[in-house]
Amino acid sequence: MPDVVSKIQSQNEGGLVKKNVVIIVAAGRGRRAGAGLPKQYRMIAGKSLLRWTIEAIYRCDHNAAIQVVIHKGDAQQFKAATDGLDLPPPVFGGASRQASVLSGLKAVEPLDPDFVLIHDAARPFISGTVYNDVLAKLGSGAEAVVPALAIVDTLKIAAEGKIKRAVDRDSLYAIQTPQGFAFQPLKAAHEKAQGQDYTDDGSVMEAAGYSVSISTGDAENFKVTHATDFAKAEAKIMSKATDVRVGTGYDVHRFEEGNHIWLCGLSVPFTKGLKGHSDADVALHALTDALFASVAAGDIGIHFPPSEAQWRGAPSEIFLKKAAAVIREKGGIVSHVAVCIVCELPKIGPYKDAMRARIADMLAISIERVSVQATTTEKLGFTGRGEGIAAEATATVRLPF
Repeated sequence: MPDVVSKIQSQNEGGLVKKNVVIIVAAGRGRRAGAGLPKQYRMIAGKSLLRWTIEAIYRCDHNAAIQVVIHKGDAQQFKAATDGLDLPPPVFGGASRQASVLSGLKAVEPLDPDFVLIHDAARPFISGTVYNDVLAKLGSGAEAVVPALAIVDTLKIAAEGKIKRAVDRDSLYAIQTPQGFAFQPLKAAHEKAQGQDYTDDGSVMEAAGYSVSISTGDAENFKVTHATDFAKAEAKIMSKATDVRVGTGYDVHRFEEGNHIWLCGLSVPFTKGLKGHSDADVALHALTDALFASVAAGDIGIHFPPSEAQWRGAPSEIFLKKAAAVIREKGGIVSHVAVCIVCELPKIGPYKDAMRARIADMLAISIERVSVQATTTEKLGFTGRGEGIAAEATATVRLPF
């Protein structure tokens, strides 16, 4: 995987110098979200919160150079959450948000960027309007820009359960991210602020004596903070993914000599093998075709021709993840998948739950959205005669309409 410097340099071929960098801060523990994984790795509508946020940045700017800052204990969760994304390795954050941002700034310093945008991992609904207005104000000469929303609710100061007085809201704003800065002033301000506990980068710049401008905020760009916010975020995503598609797939492979077969990404001990150009995982092949079909993207043979030597013996996980990536590129969500394996032997029952877990992991969805079934043909047909295995699959996908 390329580092962030190499990625920028590759984007700059041809003389077009890109100098903007986005740092996503994902090192927090998210304790206000309740027990469980750190909130940035929890699933929302089939994808982790962090992945939703990264993909939102890419939708705003598909050439964005993104550097993610994570907790040192989250390397495996990060790898799973970002599988298939073109990202440099993460860097480890510190004990505070301010320390984590400084780690990110040091990681991208070799680029000597003009501007840097700092974004919270827990804000997955960043819009192009908010993103571009920050950049526009930086381009007009501002050294620090923060998206802001004017407060519209009545505000009161209270103590011991009683209201003491009202607060003038006319000059009050709620601050969001991404916040944009001239790179060198921000880095110098963070180095000066080491040991402090500022909750946003605009405050770091204010403390260093810089003027901070406001840009367009968006009420939709809320921060997922509490447990109830996950349901709110999923409802928002699902409200836009109203184009429900169902794809089907079917595949057959004959038996050959061997001592195991691949089914649903698992190696199942058996007295025979399955014949095929790749690993001959008949179940994943059927499911891959179902996913491609759901978005009318052809079939497995188009994307991975058996005439190409590079796919000889290839794990079918590659094919399945490619189909899922095609759906994500269209803004889609894999809502549910089902596979039915047709054979007399081997017995599938002992492996069903492990197969479901394996598919869920490959598609980055919850296991509750994966069904694996098995049946026989009562000794009829080629499967009944023990000549091979068949599989059929369906995939339900939701897309923006």
